[in-house]
Amino acid sequence: MDERRRNKRLPLKLELNISSLFKQDNLGITNLDEHIEVIDISKSGVGFRCKDELPLDYYFDAKIELTKEKFFYGVLKIVRVEKQEDSYSIGAEFVGLAEILSKNIEAYGQEVEPK
Repeated sequence: MDERRRNKRLPLKLELNISSLFKQDNLGITNLDEHIEVIDISKSGVGFRCKDELPLDYYFDAKIELTKEKFFYGVLKIVRVEKQEDSYSIGAEFVGLAEILSKNIEAYGQEVEPK
């Protein structure tokens, strides 16, 4: 399988809760209570697992905690959904992530990567 990722994925264990999804044309899905388990992060996005299938091309707001002291808020767009045995593997890209925040992800990578 060809590697298609633009940026190196870094392990990240983080749990989030999605309460709503939205699209640019003001379509939305509200009253969600979707628990997700973040698997990894890169400068371009995050990979996560959840129990329910989420629709492609929808967006959600997230608080990303790299460490207890380092966190940021961002918007993510769902770009990949794959059925697993008992869950879904989801890929989401950051939308308009500020350069300073992507540098925080790079710094996090230097902290977690073995030397």
